[in-house]
Amino acid sequence: MTPQPTVDPHGSIETVFRIESARVIAAVTRVVRDVGIAEELAQDALVAALEQWPRDGVPDNPGAWLTATARHRAVDLIRRRENYARKLQEIGRDLETTAPPEEPADPDDIDDDLLRLVFTTCHPVLSPQARIALTLRLLGGLTTPEIARAFLVPESTVAQRIVRAKRTLATKNVAFEVPYGPDREARLGSVLDVIYLIFNEGYAATAGDDWLRPSLCEDALRLARVLSSLMPKEPEVHGLTSLLEFQASRTTARTGPDGTPILLKDQNRRRWNRMLIARGINALGRAEATAAGAPGPYALQAAIAACHAHAYTYEETDWRTISTLYGLLAARTQSPVVELNRAVAVSMAQGPGAALEIVDTLAAEPALQEYHLLPSVRGDLLARLGRTTEARAELARAAELTVNERERELLRAKLRSLPAQ
Repeated sequence: MTPQPTVDPHGSIETVFRIESARVIAAVTRVVRDVGIAEELAQDALVAALEQWPRDGVPDNPGAWLTATARHRAVDLIRRRENYARKLQEIGRDLETTAPPEEPADPDDIDDDLLRLVFTTCHPVLSPQARIALTLRLLGGLTTPEIARAFLVPESTVAQRIVRAKRTLATKNVAFEVPYGPDREARLGSVLDVIYLIFNEGYAATAGDDWLRPSLCEDALRLARVLSSLMPKEPEVHGLTSLLEFQASRTTARTGPDGTPILLKDQNRRRWNRMLIARGINALGRAEATAAGAPGPYALQAAIAACHAHAYTYEETDWRTISTLYGLLAARTQSPVVELNRAVAVSMAQGPGAALEIVDTLAAEPALQEYHLLPSVRGDLLARLGRTTEARAELARAAELTVNERERELLRAKLRSLPAQ
């Protein structure tokens, strides 16, 4: 009899918790009304899984198991508190006798809780940097080092932001809700930025062995779609949704069977998801129809993505329009990263020489000193100009700076492909 392969419960726990942690935290926050305590209870549920799953086996619905365990512990915590009576009024008179359900009755309820969690962590009592860091931590499940890489700041800075943000939300008694009216409008910009960063972390992971983290992309896209339905008159909401639809349409073409990254010019565009492209076009149309003036940053990025989506081959890409759109985007955002992207488009529209001039002006930007894509782009441009020795040095530096193993190997492959001296 052939022995059956055994399931590694510790590996399953790590995978499930990475995927489900945001949903667990959001569900528990509904009970305890404190995101810091909710995160601790989610960690308690993880410890319980580490103790029980190796002995009893991985449950059929591990995500629901973690949620139910964390919620039970939340109820026990509230019962032990001295201010139990006041808390009982806030969460319902039946809490004392009614146990939390073993799993959510409707998957959409989980997504609603995620949306509440986004707006809670983007409350104006927090600084913009703290809002994004905390939401990436709680919703995206990113570690402190991963967030630090995304922000291009020291890990200690991110850790302090997260701790202070959770303390502030607790002391200010911030409500766990999706706000309405002017309050929603005031908090929308931060919410959009957070959703975009979460998607980006899934689309091109900062660190680790995998280039893609699809669950983050799915959560971000779902949140963007929910926002679109909640705020149909907001052009930037539709702009962000459009951008994510276009980006998500390329996901299956961005890696090979073994997970190796495939660059845009080498992707099989027949594998791009035409349904998501159609959704992106529709969302971009809504963004344009609701805009009262010049397009916002997300609508501009969506328009750039639409240019790629409309090109059936890499050679057909309208690089002149893309470089023009990047110019408008750079003027709106004053972002050196956007300017670096503009340089790539200029290199395709006008040649590598014109692009190199742009890139060289970015060399002194403090935010780009440890940003691996700056030497990566510069190396590519130098290689196209035949300056192979300089290109080697730049690509080697880019490989050293990245902490994603897949991207490092891609850069090393570029190095190996350069002609011998």
